Amino acid sequence: MAGFYLIPIETGIMTAFTAPASYTGNAPFLPPLEPLISGTGSFSIQPWINAIAGLSGGLINSFVLVIPATILSGLLGSMAAYGLTTVDWRGQIVIYILFVAGIFIPYQAVLVPLTQFWYNVVPLQSIFVTVAASVPFVAEYHWKLLALIITHTAYGIPICTLLFRAHYKKLSAEMIEAARLDGASIATIYRRIILPLSIPMFAVVFIYQFTQIWNDLLFALTIIQFGDASVVTQELVGIGVSQSGTNFPLRMAAALVAALPTLVIYIFFGDRFAKGVTTWVLVRNPSRKVLITAISYQISYHDIRWQNQSEDS
Repeated sequence: MAGFYLIPIETGIMTAFTAPASYTGNAPFLPPLEPLISGTGSFSIQPWINAIAGLSGGLINSFVLVIPATILSGLLGSMAAYGLTTVDWRGQIVIYILFVAGIFIPYQAVLVPLTQFWYNVVPLQSIFVTVAASVPFVAEYHWKLLALIITHTAYGIPICTLLFRAHYKKLSAEMIEAARLDGASIATIYRRIILPLSIPMFAVVFIYQFTQIWNDLLFALTIIQFGDASVVTQELVGIGVSQSGTNFPLRMAAALVAALPTLVIYIFFGDRFAKGVTTWVLVRNPSRKVLITAISYQISYHDIRWQNQSEDS
Protein backbone atom coordinates (compact mmCIF):
# COMPACT_ATOMS: atom_id res chain seq x y z
CA MET A 1 0.00 0.00 0.00
CA ALA A 2 2.82 2.41 0.86
CA GLY A 3 4.50 1.64 -2.45
CA PHE A 4 1.27 2.41 -4.29
CA TYR A 5 1.10 5.89 -2.76
CA LEU A 6 4.80 6.52 -3.35
CA ILE A 7 4.66 5.75 -7.09
CA PRO A 8 3.71 9.35 -8.10
CA ILE A 9 6.59 10.78 -6.06
CA GLU A 10 9.02 8.26 -7.50
CA THR A 11 7.75 9.04 -11.00
CA GLY A 12 8.26 12.76 -10.44
CA ILE A 13 11.81 12.25 -9.18
CA MET A 14 12.75 10.01 -12.11
CA THR A 15 11.26 12.49 -14.58
CA ALA A 16 13.14 15.38 -12.94
CA PHE A 17 16.47 13.62 -13.59
CA THR A 18 15.72 12.98 -17.26
CA ALA A 19 17.21 15.11 -20.02
CA PRO A 20 14.36 17.06 -21.69
CA ALA A 21 15.60 16.23 -25.19
CA SER A 22 15.43 12.48 -24.52
CA TYR A 23 12.23 12.43 -22.47
CA THR A 24 9.51 10.34 -24.11
CA GLY A 25 6.99 9.79 -21.31
CA ASN A 26 6.54 6.12 -22.19
CA ALA A 27 7.82 4.84 -18.82
CA PRO A 28 8.33 7.87 -16.54
CA PHE A 29 8.55 5.71 -13.41
CA LEU A 30 11.72 4.01 -14.66
CA PRO A 31 15.14 5.56 -13.98
CA PRO A 32 16.70 7.37 -16.97
CA LEU A 33 19.28 4.77 -17.97
CA GLU A 34 19.58 5.04 -21.73
CA PRO A 35 21.15 3.31 -23.56
CA LEU A 36 20.91 0.47 -20.99
CA ILE A 37 17.12 0.72 -20.96
CA SER A 38 15.70 2.09 -24.18
CA GLY A 39 12.87 4.62 -24.01
CA THR A 40 13.71 5.84 -20.50
CA GLY A 41 15.76 8.88 -21.51
CA SER A 42 19.25 9.90 -20.46
CA PHE A 43 20.26 11.09 -16.99
CA SER A 44 20.70 14.84 -16.47
CA ILE A 45 20.68 17.37 -13.63
CA GLN A 46 20.03 20.26 -16.01
CA PRO A 47 16.30 20.35 -15.15
CA TRP A 48 17.21 20.97 -11.51
CA ILE A 49 19.65 23.74 -12.41
CA ASN A 50 17.07 25.43 -14.63
CA ALA A 51 14.35 24.98 -11.99
CA ILE A 52 16.41 26.61 -9.24
CA ALA A 53 17.35 29.46 -11.57
CA GLY A 54 13.75 29.97 -12.66
CA LEU A 55 12.31 29.84 -9.13
CA SER A 56 15.05 31.76 -7.29
CA GLY A 57 13.15 35.05 -7.20
CA GLY A 58 9.92 33.37 -6.17
CA LEU A 59 11.68 31.38 -3.44
CA ILE A 60 13.17 34.52 -1.92
CA ASN A 61 9.80 36.30 -2.00
CA SER A 62 8.09 33.28 -0.45
CA PHE A 63 10.55 33.19 2.45
CA VAL A 64 10.13 36.94 2.94
CA LEU A 65 6.38 36.34 3.09
CA VAL A 66 6.15 33.09 5.05
CA ILE A 67 8.56 33.69 7.92
CA PRO A 68 7.04 36.89 9.37
CA ALA A 69 3.46 35.84 8.60
CA THR A 70 3.95 32.50 10.39
CA ILE A 71 5.60 34.05 13.44
CA LEU A 72 3.07 36.88 13.74
CA SER A 73 -0.02 34.69 13.35
CA GLY A 74 1.31 32.20 15.91
CA LEU A 75 2.34 34.82 18.44
CA LEU A 76 -0.85 36.88 18.13
CA GLY A 77 -2.95 33.72 18.25
CA SER A 78 -1.19 32.69 21.45
CA MET A 79 -1.83 36.09 23.04
CA ALA A 80 -5.48 36.05 22.00
CA ALA A 81 -5.96 32.53 23.35
CA TYR A 82 -4.36 33.55 26.64
CA GLY A 83 -6.77 36.46 26.95
CA LEU A 84 -9.74 34.24 26.08
CA THR A 85 -8.80 31.41 28.44
CA THR A 86 -7.02 32.46 31.63
CA VAL A 87 -8.16 36.09 31.90
CA ASP A 88 -11.76 36.81 32.89
CA TRP A 89 -13.42 39.88 31.38
CA ARG A 90 -16.86 40.90 30.20
CA GLY A 91 -17.77 40.07 26.59
CA GLN A 92 -15.24 37.28 26.37
CA ILE A 93 -17.61 34.74 24.85
CA VAL A 94 -18.70 37.16 22.11
CA ILE A 95 -15.11 37.75 21.03
CA TYR A 96 -14.47 34.02 21.10
CA ILE A 97 -17.45 33.42 18.82
CA LEU A 98 -16.05 35.98 16.39
CA PHE A 99 -12.72 34.12 16.33
CA VAL A 100 -14.52 30.85 15.61
CA ALA A 101 -16.57 32.48 12.86
CA GLY A 102 -13.39 33.81 11.27
CA ILE A 103 -12.28 30.25 10.52
CA PHE A 104 -15.31 29.58 8.34
CA ILE A 105 -15.00 32.65 6.10
CA PRO A 106 -14.06 31.23 2.67
CA TYR A 107 -11.19 32.83 0.79
CA GLN A 108 -13.35 33.38 -2.29
CA ALA A 109 -15.78 35.58 -0.34
CA VAL A 110 -13.16 38.22 0.44
CA LEU A 111 -11.20 38.42 -2.81
CA VAL A 112 -12.93 41.51 -4.23
CA PRO A 113 -13.04 43.46 -0.92
CA LEU A 114 -9.43 42.47 -0.30
CA THR A 115 -8.32 43.82 -3.67
CA GLN A 116 -10.23 47.07 -3.16
CA PHE A 117 -8.80 47.43 0.34
CA TRP A 118 -5.15 47.08 -0.59
CA TYR A 119 -5.26 48.91 -3.93
CA ASN A 120 -7.72 51.75 -3.19
CA VAL A 121 -8.10 52.22 0.58
CA VAL A 122 -4.68 51.65 2.19
CA PRO A 123 -1.92 53.79 0.58
CA LEU A 124 0.84 51.21 0.96
CA GLN A 125 1.98 51.65 -2.62
CA SER A 126 2.56 55.39 -2.28
CA ILE A 127 4.32 54.88 1.06
CA PHE A 128 6.75 52.35 -0.43
CA VAL A 129 7.58 54.69 -3.30
CA THR A 130 9.06 57.07 -0.71
CA VAL A 131 10.59 54.33 1.46
CA ALA A 132 12.27 52.53 -1.44
CA ALA A 133 14.10 55.71 -2.43
CA SER A 134 15.80 56.04 0.97
CA VAL A 135 15.99 52.54 2.50
CA PRO A 136 18.41 49.98 1.00
CA PHE A 137 17.16 46.52 -0.04
CA VAL A 138 13.58 47.83 -0.20
CA ALA A 139 11.86 48.02 -3.58
CA GLU A 140 8.56 49.58 -4.56
CA TYR A 141 6.95 46.21 -5.26
CA HIS A 142 7.61 45.07 -1.67
CA TRP A 143 4.35 46.71 -0.61
CA LYS A 144 2.55 43.76 -2.17
CA LEU A 145 4.50 41.33 0.00
CA LEU A 146 3.70 43.40 3.08
CA ALA A 147 0.01 43.40 2.17
CA LEU A 148 0.14 39.62 1.74
CA ILE A 149 1.92 39.20 5.08
CA ILE A 150 -0.79 41.17 6.88
CA THR A 151 -3.54 39.25 5.05
CA HIS A 152 -2.16 35.82 5.93
CA THR A 153 -1.51 36.92 9.51
CA ALA A 154 -5.10 38.11 9.91
CA TYR A 155 -6.50 34.96 8.32
CA GLY A 156 -4.28 32.70 10.44
CA ILE A 157 -5.05 34.25 13.84
CA PRO A 158 -8.48 32.53 14.34
CA ILE A 159 -7.23 28.96 13.83
CA CYS A 160 -4.09 29.66 15.85
CA THR A 161 -6.22 31.07 18.65
CA LEU A 162 -8.37 27.94 18.80
CA LEU A 163 -5.35 25.65 18.83
CA PHE A 164 -3.67 27.58 21.63
CA ARG A 165 -6.92 27.90 23.58
CA ALA A 166 -7.33 24.13 23.64
CA HIS A 167 -3.79 23.85 24.97
CA TYR A 168 -4.23 26.56 27.62
CA LYS A 169 -7.46 25.03 28.95
CA LYS A 170 -5.41 22.03 30.08
CA LEU A 171 -2.92 24.08 32.08
CA SER A 172 -3.10 24.09 35.86
CA ALA A 173 -5.38 26.86 37.14
CA GLU A 174 -3.71 26.60 40.57
CA MET A 175 -0.32 27.46 39.06
CA ILE A 176 -1.68 30.60 37.39
CA GLU A 177 -3.59 31.60 40.52
CA ALA A 178 -0.43 31.18 42.63
CA ALA A 179 1.41 33.51 40.28
CA ARG A 180 -1.33 36.09 40.66
CA LEU A 181 -1.18 35.85 44.45
CA ASP A 182 2.57 36.47 44.23
CA GLY A 183 1.83 39.75 42.47
CA ALA A 184 2.59 38.74 38.89
CA SER A 185 0.81 40.83 36.27
CA ILE A 186 -1.08 39.43 33.28
CA ALA A 187 1.87 40.16 31.01
CA THR A 188 4.35 38.58 33.44
CA ILE A 189 2.28 35.40 33.74
CA TYR A 190 2.15 35.09 29.99
CA ARG A 191 5.87 35.75 29.52
CA ARG A 192 7.20 33.66 32.43
CA ILE A 193 4.67 30.80 32.63
CA ILE A 194 2.36 30.51 29.63
CA LEU A 195 4.90 31.15 26.87
CA PRO A 196 7.47 28.51 27.96
CA LEU A 197 4.66 25.94 28.28
CA SER A 198 3.45 26.76 24.76
CA ILE A 199 6.52 25.52 22.89
CA PRO A 200 4.94 22.21 21.71
CA MET A 201 1.86 24.06 20.47
CA PHE A 202 4.00 26.69 18.77
CA ALA A 203 5.61 23.87 16.80
CA VAL A 204 2.18 22.69 15.67
CA VAL A 205 1.03 26.18 14.74
CA PHE A 206 4.24 27.12 12.96
CA ILE A 207 4.28 23.96 10.85
CA TYR A 208 0.61 24.35 9.98
CA GLN A 209 0.87 28.04 9.13
CA PHE A 210 4.14 27.64 7.22
CA THR A 211 2.59 24.95 5.03
CA GLN A 212 -0.64 26.87 4.46
CA ILE A 213 1.04 30.15 3.56
CA TRP A 214 3.81 28.58 1.48
CA ASN A 215 1.31 26.65 -0.66
CA ASP A 216 -1.13 29.53 -1.08
CA LEU A 217 -1.81 30.69 -4.62
CA LEU A 218 -5.23 32.38 -4.42
CA PHE A 219 -4.28 35.34 -2.22
CA ALA A 220 -1.00 35.72 -4.11
CA LEU A 221 -2.80 35.97 -7.44
CA THR A 222 -5.29 38.45 -5.95
CA ILE A 223 -2.89 40.81 -4.21
CA ILE A 224 0.45 40.36 -5.98
CA GLN A 225 -0.97 39.32 -9.35
CA PHE A 226 2.27 38.93 -11.36
CA GLY A 227 5.60 40.70 -11.51
CA ASP A 228 8.73 41.04 -9.40
CA ALA A 229 6.82 40.26 -6.18
CA SER A 230 5.59 36.86 -7.40
CA VAL A 231 5.98 34.02 -4.91
CA VAL A 232 7.11 30.50 -5.72
CA THR A 233 3.61 29.11 -6.35
CA GLN A 234 3.06 31.79 -8.98
CA GLU A 235 6.41 31.13 -10.64
CA LEU A 236 5.59 27.44 -10.67
CA VAL A 237 2.48 27.99 -12.80
CA GLY A 238 4.28 28.95 -15.98
CA ILE A 239 7.67 27.31 -15.67
CA GLY A 240 8.46 24.77 -18.38
CA VAL A 241 5.52 25.80 -20.55
CA SER A 242 6.06 27.39 -23.95
CA GLN A 243 4.58 27.42 -27.44
CA SER A 244 6.85 24.57 -28.44
CA GLY A 245 5.41 22.29 -25.76
CA THR A 246 5.76 21.31 -22.11
CA ASN A 247 9.12 20.56 -20.54
CA PHE A 248 8.01 17.84 -18.12
CA PRO A 249 11.44 17.21 -16.52
CA LEU A 250 11.76 20.93 -15.75
CA ARG A 251 8.23 21.11 -14.33
CA MET A 252 8.80 18.06 -12.12
CA ALA A 253 12.11 19.42 -10.85
CA ALA A 254 10.51 22.81 -10.15
CA ALA A 255 7.63 21.18 -8.26
CA LEU A 256 10.06 19.23 -6.08
CA VAL A 257 12.18 22.32 -5.42
CA ALA A 258 9.05 24.28 -4.42
CA ALA A 259 7.96 21.48 -2.07
CA LEU A 260 11.37 21.06 -0.46
CA PRO A 261 11.04 23.75 2.30
CA THR A 262 7.83 22.26 3.71
CA LEU A 263 9.37 18.79 3.57
CA VAL A 264 12.41 20.00 5.50
CA ILE A 265 10.16 21.61 8.13
CA TYR A 266 8.28 18.34 8.68
CA ILE A 267 11.48 16.31 8.88
CA PHE A 268 13.16 18.52 11.49
CA PHE A 269 10.08 19.40 13.56
CA GLY A 270 7.88 16.34 13.03
CA ASP A 271 8.46 15.02 16.56
CA ARG A 272 7.44 18.34 18.10
CA PHE A 273 4.39 18.41 15.84
CA ALA A 274 3.29 14.98 17.07
CA LYS A 275 3.93 15.95 20.68
CA GLY A 276 1.86 19.10 20.34
CA VAL A 277 -1.06 17.56 18.47
CA THR A 278 -1.61 14.62 20.81
CA THR A 279 -1.63 15.38 24.53
CA TRP A 280 -2.61 13.31 27.52
CA VAL A 281 -5.22 14.73 29.84
CA LEU A 282 -6.05 13.28 33.25
CA VAL A 283 -9.69 13.87 34.08
CA ARG A 284 -11.19 13.09 37.48
CA ASN A 285 -14.60 11.42 37.39
CA PRO A 286 -16.90 11.07 40.44
CA SER A 287 -16.15 7.36 40.52
CA ARG A 288 -12.77 6.91 38.85
CA LYS A 289 -9.89 8.57 37.03
CA VAL A 290 -10.09 8.32 33.27
CA LEU A 291 -7.04 8.76 31.08
CA ILE A 292 -8.08 10.06 27.67
CA THR A 293 -6.29 11.18 24.56
CA ALA A 294 -7.27 14.69 23.52
CA ILE A 295 -6.48 16.13 20.15
CA SER A 296 -5.44 19.73 20.67
CA TYR A 297 -7.92 21.23 18.25
CA GLN A 298 -10.96 19.51 19.86
CA ILE A 299 -12.32 22.15 22.18
CA SER A 300 -15.55 23.58 23.55
CA TYR A 301 -18.31 21.25 24.78
CA HIS A 302 -16.31 18.24 25.92
CA ASP A 303 -13.74 20.36 27.74
CA ILE A 304 -16.51 22.23 29.58
CA ARG A 305 -18.37 19.04 30.50
CA TRP A 306 -15.25 17.29 31.84
CA GLN A 307 -14.24 20.38 33.77
CA ASN A 308 -17.67 20.53 35.43
CA GLN A 309 -17.45 16.86 36.37
CA SER A 310 -14.05 17.43 37.94
CA GLU A 311 -15.33 20.39 39.94
CA ASP A 312 -18.39 18.42 41.16
CA SER A 313 -16.18 15.66 42.44
